[in-house]
Amino acid sequence: MNQAKIDLHIGELILRDVPYALRHRIAVAVEQELARLLSEQDLSPSIIQDGHIPQIDLGTLQIAADARADTIGAQIARGVCGNLTNKQEK
Repeated sequence: MNQAKIDLHIGELILRDVPYALRHRIAVAVEQELARLLSEQDLSPSIIQDGHIPQIDLGTLQIAADARADTIGAQIARGVCGNLTNKQEK
């Protein structure tokens, strides 16, 4: 696997209908899971070269009412990774 340095900046993560107390833990979980997922993926040269993606809209995610912060963060991260994979194929 060819490892490229990835500098990912999330300017804003909008979490609607999520208890305020969970937001920081969810954001940390998103960062950790994204780091893990992206380290396992070979990104296409177009993503690596062009790189700037101004916005990723995951739409509405269905999250269980009793979901833990790390589970929610991982689900968001998988959505982001899936979106990046879809952009590679276009």
